[in-house]
Amino acid sequence: MIQDAKKQLTLWMMKNPPWTNVYGLARSLIALGTLLTLLFNPASVFFKTQNQMLSFSDTFSLFLLFPDFRYIEVVKAVCICILILVVIGWRPRLTGFFHWWISYSFQNSAVTLDGGDQVAAVFTLLLLPLTLTDPRKWHWSPYEASFEKRPLEPYYRSLCWATLTIIRIQVAMLYFNSVIAKLMEEEWQNGTAVYYYLNDPMLGLPDALHSLFDFILQSKLVIIPTWGTLIVQTIMFCALFAPKKYWRLILFISIFMHEIFAVMLGLTSFSITVSGILVLFLVPAEKTVALNHYNSYFISYNFLNKRKRRKLYG
Repeated sequence: MIQDAKKQLTLWMMKNPPWTNVYGLARSLIALGTLLTLLFNPASVFFKTQNQMLSFSDTFSLFLLFPDFRYIEVVKAVCICILILVVIGWRPRLTGFFHWWISYSFQNSAVTLDGGDQVAAVFTLLLLPLTLTDPRKWHWSPYEASFEKRPLEPYYRSLCWATLTIIRIQVAMLYFNSVIAKLMEEEWQNGTAVYYYLNDPMLGLPDALHSLFDFILQSKLVIIPTWGTLIVQTIMFCALFAPKKYWRLILFISIFMHEIFAVMLGLTSFSITVSGILVLFLVPAEKTVALNHYNSYFISYNFLNKRKRRKLYG
């Protein structure tokens, strides 16, 4: 019986490569969150100095390799270029490590952080087994049959599917821990926590939205978004055990909740990053995201192979 199960699992893994555009989309979203943070904020916001000198770090941070602050903008520009390559999906095997190093360095060196930066640092590390074994030029491309002839292909697939399972468990535990931590606080128990969050002078609603939602915050209706958040996050944890037919609905609800956070609390990069890990959690990794029309146009227009280029352009 065990041998039959092992055989079926092996056949399934060999039939379904883990390197699809599902994990590619997740990488792009995670990188996009960090990219927007670096692109629209000056380095002085994140890296504090004394007499224009940065303190040396023993955390192997990319941003603190050079002590003089004037070089930080150069490092930042290099990171932005690498993140753009990750977002467009070029050479996962080459960009995967650098994506993690940028995320890790930013999380360990920057002063102003939200939860998305820590999420990016953790999940880019967990994605390394997939990126380092991905032979494709673009992570949007289908997995070619010729790749299956690699000598270590069965071991690569076993490692990557195990990694994706660990990632799903990690995402589920992230929300489980979030729910448990909230339930320990009286404000979440009595349904008033959202009132305090949205009235916080730093994190709260902007003035335009505050006047629009003030009637909810000042009434017992505030219980709905407070307990609603707990209910949604509990459902997200339970999705670890849910049949795949419910994943799409849970994904929609989860992303909708995080986009509300983005609009109301200004957590844009956080919401984009979390959307990336939700793709890993709630989209079957063996499937292909329906980007076929865009992919066919994009590939035919931009990524013609050398033979076609010679034929067309000489």
